[in-house]
Amino acid sequence: MSREALLAHTFVELADTLVEDFDVVDLLTLLTDRCVEVLEVTAAGLMLAGPGGADLRVVASSSEAMRLLELFELQAEEGPCLDCYRTGEPVLNQDLATVDGHWPRFAPRALDAGFRAVHAFPMRLRGLTIGALNLFRAEEGGLEEGDVIAAQAFADVATIAVLQHRATLEARVLNDQLSEALNTRVVIEQAKGVLAERLQISTDEAFGLLRAAARSNNWLLSELARDIANGAADVEQLLASSHPHEPARAARNRARRASNNGPQE
Repeated sequence: MSREALLAHTFVELADTLVEDFDVVDLLTLLTDRCVEVLEVTAAGLMLAGPGGADLRVVASSSEAMRLLELFELQAEEGPCLDCYRTGEPVLNQDLATVDGHWPRFAPRALDAGFRAVHAFPMRLRGLTIGALNLFRAEEGGLEEGDVIAAQAFADVATIAVLQHRATLEARVLNDQLSEALNTRVVIEQAKGVLAERLQISTDEAFGLLRAAARSNNWLLSELARDIANGAADVEQLLASSHPHEPARAARNRARRASNNGPQE
């Protein structure tokens, strides 16, 4: 398979992986492996910023040597990936033997690991940089123009994958919250009906009693409603615990006032 055909096949494969419930770490690992196969590099790795733009973290590497070197880069707080992430610009064709002290700790460590040239490409979208793609070579020499274009395309695919994954997670959280709110409302309506029937009061009065009891006893309204709806809470004891110094009739009157004016202490 020619290099161009392999590149095209790789992007088709990556796009096919970008489906619902895809494993983002597996996809990013596949991407680093394909970088090594398609581009003139020895190893590849991806770093991502944590939530809110926190410190970078290693998320995928094509080899253990690459992973360890990236971890050292983070520990040393210097190197091509960090420069790329901070500036949002590519770091190209850096010969580790001639960087003139730019990375005084990272460069010797990378040379000892068997790498000679490094490159880094930003993972960015519309001005937002979320990480960087590292490419290391065992031989000196720069990337050709076609490799530079392809490498940035790999970084862009990784960016889309990560942002899509985050959007999916956020949508699920929002849907879960909405479902929980709707389910809670149903339970509260059921509890109001139980209280209204047992105490022969209106549903508005029942809701006032429910809120007053929850506040007086420092209970969650949803949990109290669930207990009442399931029959786990005794209504008369609920009235007594809400206002222990009042008879049930006075407590019912207080519930009526609560329905009109909010919970009463």
